[in-house]
Amino acid sequence: MQCEICGVEIIGSARKVVVEGTELDVCGRCSQYGKAPQGWIPVSRKVAPVVAATPKPKSGMRKTKRRSFDDMDDEIVSDYSRIIRDAREAKGWTLEELGLNIKEKAALIRKIERSEIKPEDNLRKKLERSLEIKLTERVSHDAMEHGTGFQGTTLGDIVKIKRK
Repeated sequence: MQCEICGVEIIGSARKVVVEGTELDVCGRCSQYGKAPQGWIPVSRKVAPVVAATPKPKSGMRKTKRRSFDDMDDEIVSDYSRIIRDAREAKGWTLEELGLNIKEKAALIRKIERSEIKPEDNLRKKLERSLEIKLTERVSHDAMEHGTGFQGTTLGDIVKIKRK
């Protein structure tokens, strides 16, 4: 048998020592580097992952589900920026005052009023509530599916389909 530290051939019996949590068979010279395994209990190095306890919903409370795009019937109006600006000016508020009122930055409101960005649902609701306006309109599913706005030439108007 060989020493597991220095590799020398062990004559006689090997000594068991614990070096940094590992039990090794070593020679007499290398036994000074470890401790005797008396009372030593091997400890598994594998640590079980900690699972965070998720709070259970209280009775009467349900999880809110996000609306899918199929269910959406409201669409933001095309002139939302003008409506927001007119309502803000009618109240006599500056961009900063409106921002403080709805807890948003004035720069964000400025971009919305310039039509650089469209307000997301939560911001749209804040603006509607604060300015007492309506920024959405009801759109029927028929109008969205059939596309009433485009009257130009389509690929079907140009291509002749050969049938066998």
